[in-house]
Amino acid sequence: MSMHPIAHAATRPDHPAVIMTGSGKQITFGEMDKESNRFAHLLRAHGIGAGDAFAVLLENRIEYFTVIWGSQRAGTMLVPISSRLTAPEAAYIIRDAQAKLLITSGYFSAILGDIRAECPGLDVLMMDSGDAEDFAAALAAQPATPIPDQSAGMLMLYSSGTTGRPKGIRPAPPEDPDPAAPVPLLGLATMGMGMPADGSMVYLSPAPLYHAAPIGWCSVVHRLGGTVVMMEKFDPEEALKAIETYKVTDSQWVPTHFVRFLRLEPEVRERYDLSSHQRAIHAAAPCPVPIKRAMIEWWGPIVNEYYAGSEMIGMTLVKSEHWLAKPGTVGFPAYGKIHVCGPEGEELGPDEDGLIFFENDNLPSYHNDPAKTAEAMHPKGWMTLGDIGHLDKDGFLFLTDRKSHMIISGGVNIYPQEIENLLVTHPKVMDAAVIGAPCPDLGEKVVAVVQPRDMADAGPALEAELREFLAPSLSKVKMPKLFDFRPDLPREANGKLYKRELRDEYAAKAAAA
Repeated sequence: MSMHPIAHAATRPDHPAVIMTGSGKQITFGEMDKESNRFAHLLRAHGIGAGDAFAVLLENRIEYFTVIWGSQRAGTMLVPISSRLTAPEAAYIIRDAQAKLLITSGYFSAILGDIRAECPGLDVLMMDSGDAEDFAAALAAQPATPIPDQSAGMLMLYSSGTTGRPKGIRPAPPEDPDPAAPVPLLGLATMGMGMPADGSMVYLSPAPLYHAAPIGWCSVVHRLGGTVVMMEKFDPEEALKAIETYKVTDSQWVPTHFVRFLRLEPEVRERYDLSSHQRAIHAAAPCPVPIKRAMIEWWGPIVNEYYAGSEMIGMTLVKSEHWLAKPGTVGFPAYGKIHVCGPEGEELGPDEDGLIFFENDNLPSYHNDPAKTAEAMHPKGWMTLGDIGHLDKDGFLFLTDRKSHMIISGGVNIYPQEIENLLVTHPKVMDAAVIGAPCPDLGEKVVAVVQPRDMADAGPALEAELREFLAPSLSKVKMPKLFDFRPDLPREANGKLYKRELRDEYAAKAAAA
C-alpha cells in the first residue's frame, strides 16, 4: 500500500501534494485523499460505474488531481481532452469515447454551448459556474469516506490528431485491480531515472496536464509521496524562479521549452539558484543536438531523456553521460524490445533507418478503429508509433523523423526534422516547421515556416541569412524552396507541431492557384 497517495494521506497527511506556481494554491495529501473519495462518490451518483468513461476538459488547476485520483479509485476511464481543441473536435472525442459526463470549467464557457449542441443530453459538471451544475457544490455534498467498491481506474488518451482524426488509445486492462497496485512506470522512475521513493521529491510540471507525460509522471510523483509543483502556463523565467522558490529536485520538459530557456538573456539565466535541481527529464519530440548540449553545459549532467508514446508499448532512456558519448541518441530500451524494419517488414541491421517497432506482451488498441490498430502492427505482433530511426551497434536508438512527416521531392525522401533542427539553432529563430507543399514539377517542394525571435527581422535579408546558414549542412534537394515568416506556429504545448494545419493550408493555396 506504500506506493499510493492513500498511504501517504495516512502517514503524512500534511505533506503538500500539489502547489500551483501562479496562484500559490496548495493541497495536502490528506485533503487530496478526502476530495478524491468525494469525487469517486460523485461519479457513482452520476451513474458512472467501473469501466465507464467520463471526459475532462480543464486548464491546469489544482482540482485536476481530485479528478485523477478519484477516478483511480472508482475503476473508471478518464478521458483528458486537449484545451486547444475546437468544440467539434472535443465533441468528437466525447462521443467516440462514449463519455457519460464532462468535467469542465468557466475557462471553456465559450465552446461549451457548441459541445452540448453536438452531444445532446450530455451530463456536465462545471468548475466556477455557481449554478446547478457547479462542481464544487456537487463535490462538497458527497462523503469523504472511500466508496465500497474501489478499483484501479484507467486513462484513455487521444492522439493529438496531428495527421487526422484523434484516436483513443485504449489501454490494456490493469493486471491488478487494486487501486494501490504498483504501475510499470514506478520501477522506471526509481531505478531507471533515480527518482527518490522517500517522499522528498519536488517535481516541477510546466506542461498541460491533459498530455500523457505530465499526467503519467505527476501520478508517479504522488505514488512516491512527492510534491507536484504545477505551472498554470509555461514561461521560461517563471520556471527558473519556481525551481529556486520551491527547491525543485525533478522536472519534465520538451525541446521547445529548452529553446525558450536558451533565448533568455544571460543575466536572467544566471539570476536564479538552481542548486536543488537533480534530474531534468525531457521527451515528446526529438531534441536538436546543439540545444541539448547547451542545456547540459548550463544545468550540468542532470538532463535525462526518454522516448515513448501515449501507447506505452515501449520506452528508451538515456542519461547525460551516455548521450554525450553518443550525441543525438534517445537511449537504450528500458521497456519493450526494439525491432527496426524495412518496407517489407524485414529486420534491418545496425545504422540502417527503418520503421521502429516495439515487442511487448501488453499492447493497447485504437478505440473504435481496428484498421488503425492493424496498420500499426507487424506480422510478428509488434507495434509501431510511426517513427523512423535506427539502432547503432551497441543497441542505442536514434530517431530520424515521423513516417507521416516525410517529404518526397523529385523522388527523394526528405526528413524535415533534420532541417528544423538546424533552423532552431540560428540565433534569430524562435521556432521552425518544415513541410512538403504540392509542386507540379517535383511532386512536393520543401517549405520552411519560420517564427523569428523578432518579427521585425522577417523578410528577404533573413531568408538569405538562413539559406547561407543551412548551405554547408544540407544538400541542394533538401534546401527549402520557400521561406514563410510568421509570428507563431501551431505548436501544441507538449512540443508537437500541428503540421497538418500547415500542410492543409499550402495544399489549399496550391489547389486555388
